Amino acid sequence: MALNKACIGREYPPTSREVTAAAAQAYARAYNDDNPAFFDAHRAGGIVAPPMFAVAVTWDSIMQVVTDTEVKADLLRLVHGEQDMEFIRPIRPGDVIVSTAKIASIETKSTGETMAIEVKAADRAGALVQRTVFSVFIRGGGSRGASEPRPAEPARGEPLFSAAQAIDKDQTYRYAEASGDRNPIHTDENVARMAGLPGIIVHGLCTMAFTSKVIIDRPCGGDPARLKRLHVRFSRPVLPGQTITTRVWSEGERDGRRVYAYETLNPDGQAVIRDGIAEVAP
Repeated sequence: MALNKACIGREYPPTSREVTAAAAQAYARAYNDDNPAFFDAHRAGGIVAPPMFAVAVTWDSIMQVVTDTEVKADLLRLVHGEQDMEFIRPIRPGDVIVSTAKIASIETKSTGETMAIEVKAADRAGALVQRTVFSVFIRGGGSRGASEPRPAEPARGEPLFSAAQAIDKDQTYRYAEASGDRNPIHTDENVARMAGLPGIIVHGLCTMAFTSKVIIDRPCGGDPARLKRLHVRFSRPVLPGQTITTRVWSEGERDGRRVYAYETLNPDGQAVIRDGIAEVAP
């Protein structure tokens, strides 16, 4: 059954969540990040939440869309295709974050359908703190033409740097609790295999959080407030116990920010994240 294009533009009731230091720190631990900015209460300006914690405080808004029966999203065929996140100002313990989701687009492709969900997160005063475009792909939902060709990867030469990160065996369980994404393909071996997967897979957003640590540690000099945007395309699942390697290239400047391109590979050298873009404030 095709997605209901009559739902394009539909906006959902706001959801809200009060941010606690415990919740923000649990999220950081869920992707193995020990940055003092998230834990050292004596740090100048106090602690902040990891930028990717925005996933946790807006998750209920995303779920409003994908579980809306009028949208007709087949959850068994739904995969997370892309994520684009703009970090306007750090989220801090004590904030009350109000998020609102809207269906920005539904498009039919030769191999299925895509749906883009825009989520805006604001503080209790109404000031925008974060914006996300969460894009999903519904496999086989469109016309059955030939596969669409993928643009050739740009020839970037040697990366500016590379960083390897180990995924723990229990990573998905910790991330499910900290993020609110309890899809059983990440925690139940039998369900994952029923879905046609080799076993439990790591949340795409957990892998993205690992890459956020790479960018914050190096181009941002350890300061999470300097990370202003991350965009990724998920191309292959990561398995617990694997080591991923992120390769980063400098792409110059845009609108006063340093821009970096990156990709993340599994141990076989296959890309699990493509078209990664990070924008970093001076």
